[in-house]
This record gives sequence, structure tokens and C-alpha cells, in this order.
Amino acid sequence: MILGISCFILTVLVYFGTKTFYKSHKRVLYTPVILTPLLVIVVLAFADIPYNTYHEGTRYISNMIGPATVALAVPLYKNRHVMKKHALSILISVLTGSTVAIVSTAWAAKMLHLDLAIIDSIAPRSATTPIAVVVSGLIGGIPAITAVFVLATGVLGMVLGPVVIRFFRFKNDVSHGVLLGTSAHAVGTSKAFELSSASGSVSTVAMILTAFFTLCTAPWIVPLLL
Repeated sequence: MILGISCFILTVLVYFGTKTFYKSHKRVLYTPVILTPLLVIVVLAFADIPYNTYHEGTRYISNMIGPATVALAVPLYKNRHVMKKHALSILISVLTGSTVAIVSTAWAAKMLHLDLAIIDSIAPRSATTPIAVVVSGLIGGIPAITAVFVLATGVLGMVLGPVVIRFFRFKNDVSHGVLLGTSAHAVGTSKAFELSSASGSVSTVAMILTAFFTLCTAPWIVPLLL
């Protein structure tokens, strides 16, 4: 019990510490999404703390995902005029992006001659973890592998997203939001909110739509490609 509470306190302190550090060192690799899990893993490994013990002590943090998601309704409401004005563009862009993500991932994995179970596991990587894991199970993948690739996709999207935005000189909040939300789900949405409230709101919608489209299309598309 005490060890579990210690894990909870450790996670909170590390997060706020890395968040403070990131504010004064605005580099993508210093973002709390990357630094926090790395530092926590190092501490757990050094102290030889089992993952089950850590998970039990920090489950309250995991339970905050629901309220945090609901809280996204606030910026969505504030930027509803942007959503309404660009609804069709957002819908088409996200549908295209999510489909391309599934097809390109499955095709590339097939070209590398990866095992079918691995291909099924990584195909839905652009969706949020809960949806990606469900889709992976539906098409014969391994949920644990899917979760790892979803995290890797989010971090990679957060790192490369701003680079793509600068390279192609995207200056519109809608394009920023669609790019980050479609390609990097929750992690990308966090980055989008750093750009602007409107970008974050669009990214939230894009993230939700990507999850929905992936859930609907992946079970049909992936088998056709294999």
C-alpha cells in the first residue's frame, strides 16, 4: 500500500518537474510525454518495483483519462465557429488521412515480410489506444504490441508534426489540427494546443474521427491487403 502511494507521488512529482523544465527548455524531446515515462521507468527499474505494484498505485491517474477527455469539450465549444465553417474539409481530410495510415502501414509491413499477427497489430496505430486495441483484437492482432506502436506513433507524430508544418508552411489552424490529430492522436492534440486553442480543438475532432473511421474501416481494409 505504502509502495503504491509512493509510486503515485513519484509519477506526479516527475510529471510536474518535467513540465516545469519543458517551459524553460522548449524542445520536443524535453516534453513531459517523453521525459516522464522514461524517468519513471528508470526509477522503477533501479528500485526493482514490479509493474503491477506501480499500476495499482497509479490507477487513479489512469482513471482521469475520462474527465480529461470530457474537459476537451470546453475549447471545442469556444471554437465551434471554426468547426462549423470547416466541417466538410475536416471530415474529408481525416477520412483520407486515416485510410492512408492503415493502407500504408499494412503495405509497408507486408513488404518487410512481417508476421501477419504483427501487421494486424500495427495497422490501427494512428487511432487512440482504446480504439486501436479493440480494432487489433478484431482483425487478429496482439493488443499489447498495438499499444506500444500507438505510443510510438504519437511521440513520432509530435516530433515530426511541427517539422512538416514548417516545411510545407502550413499557417492555418485547421491544417495544424487535422495533421496532428489524425497522425498522432492524443499526443499530437497536446502539441496542437501549444500552437493555439483553435488548432487543439480541431485536433480533438480529428482524433475522435480518426478513431471512428479506423474502427469502421480497418477490419475491412486490412484483410484485403494481406
